[in-house]
Amino acid sequence: MSLSAKILIVEDEILIADYIKELLQSAHFTSIEMAHDAETALQQIENFVPDIILMDINLKGKNTGIDLAKKKNKDAALIFLTGQNDPSLMQKALESSPEAYLTKPVKKSDLIAAIQLQIFKHQLNYVTIKVGYDTVKINLEEVLFIKSDSNYLDIQLLDKKYTIRQSLNTFFGEIKSKDFIRIHRSFIVNQTKITSKTSSSVFIRNFEIPCSRNVNITL
Repeated sequence: MSLSAKILIVEDEILIADYIKELLQSAHFTSIEMAHDAETALQQIENFVPDIILMDINLKGKNTGIDLAKKKNKDAALIFLTGQNDPSLMQKALESSPEAYLTKPVKKSDLIAAIQLQIFKHQLNYVTIKVGYDTVKINLEEVLFIKSDSNYLDIQLLDKKYTIRQSLNTFFGEIKSKDFIRIHRSFIVNQTKITSKTSSSVFIRNFEIPCSRNVNITL
């Protein structure tokens, strides 16, 4: 996720929505869509599949934004917008686990900082691969380990496996998360998934993975 991040503005006041869009464009974001009501927002969530949603809590005078937040696409980062200073409303909004909470009138510095933080966090949590003609975004939290087999890699996830043509060194260099460690010339593992170990291997679920003796792993 970068300046090409897809941003959805859900705001029923058109002038405010246009103003926020102008702020984003002045910061060189280019992939921006808007929705001025709940129905359009749901359509955009499904069709546009945003990376970041700027969600007005009060749509048409109701707390519809909080309800919409529960229906967002899985990987979208949620940033609430509100013109109210209501502690009870804020508490209710926080139950939706937003990434940030901005008050109106929105300041450009606060808005861009909140979005840049999400971009940085996204870079830590995701990696993008090419599978055939398709581009696939992988959540690193779902990766168990990566195995090198000559010029190919097997990326083992919780419920599936991807095989791509890439070197292990190159792939390891693209991973920003500190949860991953190279334990063998042919294996990188997600340390948080290790359930047990021996002097020569580690176990992740039903997989036994060889481990070099000089690798220090703390469970």
